[in-house]
Amino acid sequence: MVQAAPSRLTFDDFLALYPEDGDRYELRNGAIYPMRPIGPHEEVIGFTRRKLDIELDRLNEPWFIPQTCLVKPKRDGEGYLPDIIVLDKAALQNDPYWKKHSSISRGESAKLVVEVVSTNWQDDYLTKLAEYEKLGIPEYWIIDYRALGGVRYIGSPKTPTIWVHDLIEGEYAAPRYFQESEPIKSQGFPCIKLSIHAILTALK
Repeated sequence: MVQAAPSRLTFDDFLALYPEDGDRYELRNGAIYPMRPIGPHEEVIGFTRRKLDIELDRLNEPWFIPQTCLVKPKRDGEGYLPDIIVLDKAALQNDPYWKKHSSISRGESAKLVVEVVSTNWQDDYLTKLAEYEKLGIPEYWIIDYRALGGVRYIGSPKTPTIWVHDLIEGEYAAPRYFQESEPIKSQGFPCIKLSIHAILTALK
């Protein structure tokens, strides 16, 4: 367990202190927190990444999915490690955090962020949604395969859902949601074949 520093860390402090033990960490409210996803969570990430890789090959754009990439939001004392992020190789040349830290601080550096919902679902539905919007990430997906989100989001009875948020004139438009076998519709990845049913089937 990593102990938080006595004073509130900045993102640059976080980079300097990032543990080199192979685990994953985020900066939350100025403190370092370990990310310990369960096995099925990692399976969903792997399945979704495979689908995105197919679409990236088809698009033939200078975009790629890094193994890890920290995101510096506008909010002080925060640093996020998305489950999946698609980066724009050309735009990265203008991001001061990329070459030295494998991190980004500009929304245009990314084409897409994907978060797979865990028990702290408010982070993905509220906190990170707001911060990715302020940063200018053009597309944000929330994959709630365990139906953990609040009833106001996924209804009652709770239903596994994928949410797609598109940035329009600096704000995320009303999100589109996809359940059961309905394939998602993505602005940046229009031919991707992904549904919550396919994800749940892959977990069996």
